[in-house]
Amino acid sequence: MKKALLVILSISCLNANGQQEWTAEDSLKGEALITMIEQSLEAFYAENATEPGNYDSVIAALNFEAGEIPEYSDEVYCERLNVMNEMSPFHLDCNETTLSTIKFFVTKRRGFARVVLGRSELYFDMFEEKLAKYNLPIELKYLAVIESGLRPQVKSRAGALGLWQFMYRTGRLFGLTENSYIDERMDPELATEAACQYLKKLYDIYDDWNMALAAYNAGPGNVNKAIRRSGNKLTYWEVRPFLPRETQGYVPNFIAAAYLLTYHAEHNIIPAEAKIKFEVTDTMCLNKGVHFASIAELLEMELEDIELLNPIYKRSYIPKSVTGQCVRLPMDKIGKLVSLEDSLYKLEYARYVQGTEQTTGTQTTNTTTNTNASSYTYHKVRSGETLGTIASRYGTSVKDIQTLNGLSSTRIYVGQRLKVKASTSTTTTNHTPTNTTTKKYYTVRSGDTFGRIAQRYNMSVSQLQRLNPGINIHRLSIGQKIRVK
Repeated sequence: MKKALLVILSISCLNANGQQEWTAEDSLKGEALITMIEQSLEAFYAENATEPGNYDSVIAALNFEAGEIPEYSDEVYCERLNVMNEMSPFHLDCNETTLSTIKFFVTKRRGFARVVLGRSELYFDMFEEKLAKYNLPIELKYLAVIESGLRPQVKSRAGALGLWQFMYRTGRLFGLTENSYIDERMDPELATEAACQYLKKLYDIYDDWNMALAAYNAGPGNVNKAIRRSGNKLTYWEVRPFLPRETQGYVPNFIAAAYLLTYHAEHNIIPAEAKIKFEVTDTMCLNKGVHFASIAELLEMELEDIELLNPIYKRSYIPKSVTGQCVRLPMDKIGKLVSLEDSLYKLEYARYVQGTEQTTGTQTTNTTTNTNASSYTYHKVRSGETLGTIASRYGTSVKDIQTLNGLSSTRIYVGQRLKVKASTSTTTTNHTPTNTTTKKYYTVRSGDTFGRIAQRYNMSVSQLQRLNPGINIHRLSIGQKIRVK
């Protein structure tokens, strides 16, 4: 495969150097070549993106049973930490506190480790690239694990946001901006760049990585107070009793996370399957404002997949800007989007501009006009869903979904992709415009909040609350119906 890839890339370079010219007749062949190169690259990345440590062979060699939780002595834990220490500038101390935290992680945080290992396929390569740029220890990638669980949209009670949990003011200090549509604290690359700058500055101050981590969590002011209260000690373990309670557990948590993600195979933890890997994604910058839903419809993608790769956008909308805002998608989808950019803007106009003009247009005389402003999207069936619940969510009917998807029965399965049409009707009669809008409902899923549902449908919380006057917005339950239109 590697040899074939080199041949393909060599051909590409030969053409780029002008040693072979393409004619108009060869345009289809050119498209075929591009497709072949893209597919070859994707296959190459897939073949070579092996998990460090080859966890399958480790688990097989140790002859673990499914669900078995291995137990090791303190000496084994310390020996493994010493191996990690030999390759790291961190002081991954093996002491009573560290050992108790590791034992908690390997027994009580196994599911968390599986999920994070899956998410790491999307972020760790990029983290390592940024850390290398600033000559920072590679182990700092585990800091985002204990900060956010590798979830860009997670927000703390104190207001810290993103993979690296920046507070608003600290984010601004390191160049992360926010407006009504974007929050760069949620942008994986920009936030990682800012985190590297901040961590480098903290290390320059304390000349000790454990102290730098403590300052990242508690702030330099609180660390300096703890240093004074300790009698001007300068190591984390000496200063630790005088730090805020949360920060006393911060470095042990970091060491435990680093240990568990390094030795997960030895603990019979198999990573969750990665939905998308960073190395098979690319970006394209747009010169007009576009909703995620338009991209999803044009490229036949799941809306959730676009949201996963583009957490910087707060309202599932890419605003127009002078420099052009960019969208990140899988490579094959970016290639398709480049070819269909004009079609994307036409679709966006038809969905969000033309439709508005039709429903707010001038009065008509002695006629009755039904205007169906139709739009299509794709829905991935989840556990517990039926055609009825899906139809209610999108304001359509079971029969319409069956017709669009060629279904002879109402039987569907988890993971199935369904094409769905959301339609609205506008009727105007005898100089009196009357808007008849089909009600639309959303079914609450795990992790949903009222604010997140409002953002998903480009509404404020108060607007969504007016549609749902009898609902407690602070206590939603899975399966609950929320009116969104």
